[in-house]
Amino acid sequence: MQLSRSSQPGSGRSRAVWRVVLATMWAHGTGRFALVVMALWTAIALVSLFWTPVPLGLTDGFNVWAAPSLTHIMGTDGTGADMFSWLIAGMGTDLFIVIVTVALTAALGLLVESLMVSRSVALSQGSIVTVDALISIPTMLIALMLAAPLGATVIGVILACGIGYGLNLARVARPAALLAARSAYVESARANGASAVRVFFTHIVPNCMPVMIVQLSLSAGTALLAEAGLTYLGIGVPSGTPSLGRSIATSVSLITVHPTTVIWPGLTATILVVALNLLGDNLRDAIDPLRNPALRQLGHAVQSSDAAPEREA
Repeated sequence: MQLSRSSQPGSGRSRAVWRVVLATMWAHGTGRFALVVMALWTAIALVSLFWTPVPLGLTDGFNVWAAPSLTHIMGTDGTGADMFSWLIAGMGTDLFIVIVTVALTAALGLLVESLMVSRSVALSQGSIVTVDALISIPTMLIALMLAAPLGATVIGVILACGIGYGLNLARVARPAALLAARSAYVESARANGASAVRVFFTHIVPNCMPVMIVQLSLSAGTALLAEAGLTYLGIGVPSGTPSLGRSIATSVSLITVHPTTVIWPGLTATILVVALNLLGDNLRDAIDPLRNPALRQLGHAVQSSDAAPEREA
């Protein structure tokens, strides 16, 4: 009985923490806006995998560059394809790009961060100098270098953004990581035989989490903008693949004929970028026990439940 009480599943506690975090975000207007937009974006992306108002491959050569109407809300492009359907499908492509870019940014950032706070002076200083040198390379230039062997591909956009943002993440999070690495509890963990990997992920990374969350949310928004810019220049998403950048590039061709057409993909991208930035800000505050009283209360309740079996014993 003592074992069952003292060994509560970690997944149950994780769910309780995330319920508190989501409730805290929902209680704030900006957090509620971010969650609603992200939910709608995800729903539209999933629906677009199976359905669009007009099939993407359906073109009408007799109805090209048509004005917005009930049949074609945003009009048609130079091939007679429905621009609204391409916009909806493009939101799915951009969601994939953002998710994979953030994952690559986090992985590369953590890898470089572990080198920058290494106890080896040569490794630490060498990685810092290398990052400072590489971080000066613009994302656009990285995309151009990747476009030569890969061409205009989604993978090229993800790699260009992930490499640039990952290095920047490591550089921004380094002060907090270095402060944690030199703390007394980290030295105590090392003295007790904890491995370097365990010390890094158990003690150093949690102290960098608020900075990393904000930086990753900025990276997500910037990745979406980078996709639009790179696609407009012809080195981003390839022709025939829907994306917000492709919709903007197509709409620009109509700006002198139907000026309102370009508003919709541009407004969609703006709303998504704002939602991503607000999501990071609110998530940072919600997971910080110093800023979130409800999370502190949950922590105290968990500690009390853990201490009860010990008192009974």
